[in-house]
Amino acid sequence: MWPPAPDIPRYQFAGQLIGENNFVRDADADGALVRLFRWIAGLASSNPVTLQRPQGIAVDAAGRVFVSDVSRAAVFVFDPVAGELRLLEYANGLQRFINPVGVVTDPDGSLWVADAELAIIAHLSPDGDPLPAIGKGQLGRPTGLVRNPADGHLLVADTQAHKILEFTPGGDLVRTIGERGHDAGQFNFPTYLALAGERLYVTDTMNSRVQILHLASGEFVQSVGRRGLYTGNLVRPKGVATDTDGNVYIVESLYDNLLIFNEDGQFLMPIGGVGKEIGKFYLPSGVAVDDFNRILVADTFNGRVVLFQYLGNTQ
Repeated sequence: MWPPAPDIPRYQFAGQLIGENNFVRDADADGALVRLFRWIAGLASSNPVTLQRPQGIAVDAAGRVFVSDVSRAAVFVFDPVAGELRLLEYANGLQRFINPVGVVTDPDGSLWVADAELAIIAHLSPDGDPLPAIGKGQLGRPTGLVRNPADGHLLVADTQAHKILEFTPGGDLVRTIGERGHDAGQFNFPTYLALAGERLYVTDTMNSRVQILHLASGEFVQSVGRRGLYTGNLVRPKGVATDTDGNVYIVESLYDNLLIFNEDGQFLMPIGGVGKEIGKFYLPSGVAVDDFNRILVADTFNGRVVLFQYLGNTQ
């Protein structure tokens, strides 16, 4: 539980995803070998397929968890309904992923993936087959990715160009937001993105902050976090996400922390510190929040995705 007693707990460890070991066989379930999904990894195989260097995370309405893995050069699909793990390795035709980072689901069941090395936004069908990619020749190094549910447009952080680009699902470039700099609305190697209503969250990594922009206008609203050496400060922020109470989750990769802020940008509490134990991280990266207010953190160099359940802000 976090924070520890005697404080009122706000978060609880809810398990971890590591790979095939999250799917175990139960011979007693209806008399057959039925694969059951477990958030807390079991011992299913002596040589299982496992996460290596997870980066981006997305969760769809069916509860499937998509995790990009830059070391495995693939997207892992943890499917609790089918009770299976799938690997998506092809980005565009017969071209394999090289450096997949941002992932986002589409209501039609398809998946969008920003590959930083291929410099495209790959589009995969519900079955995982490659569809025509977008952004080719227009992107330098795409990383973070979000989808606007109002019109289906995709917004991608181009880390190399220090800009946010917006595309239609058909690949038309609608607009660009920002330029390189240190002022409000300017970026210095932006990485991860999040979207909550009309608020676009941009991890402005080398400026050590998360900027909030108005989605429609692209205008600066406020900044969350600041550079510093203390817990709650940012040095190398990466993943960003929000929950239904407006809390903002920022991964501080260098200090191995998940930092939690309220919707006004006030620092509330950390979870983390370097290590392999529960609640510790080793150079984490992406973060996502699902429909049940579970926070999923890509614990990159520990090769896992850690889940925390938000217990709410009740007294």
